[in-house]
Amino acid sequence: MEQTTKKPHKLHVRKGDTVKVISGNERGKTGKIVTVLVSKNRAVVEGLNMVSKHIKPSAKNPNGGIVTKEAPIHISNLMLVDPANGQATRVGRKLDSKGKLQRYSKKTGEIIKNG
Repeated sequence: MEQTTKKPHKLHVRKGDTVKVISGNERGKTGKIVTVLVSKNRAVVEGLNMVSKHIKPSAKNPNGGIVTKEAPIHISNLMLVDPANGQATRVGRKLDSKGKLQRYSKKTGEIIKNG
């Protein structure tokens, strides 16, 4: 049997974007996206959704211990912050003069620069 791989779809957020959390424990907080996990539809936001991870002692870390780090948040719970006015906005896509898709703010209509 042939295995079909799903083509990853475009997301409304990218690495480097400032986003606002609209749902969950971190609701109302804003932060910058560190990484986007496209296959899982999740993003890691700087300083948000912190979890404690127990580290087993190893050669690199002989004592082990507990480390706090950011956990991924589902992108449906994130909303892009418009660079023009600092408010959360929905994102649209439209073709520019060269035929390339550009993201734009639905609130102000301005094009969102990458990163």
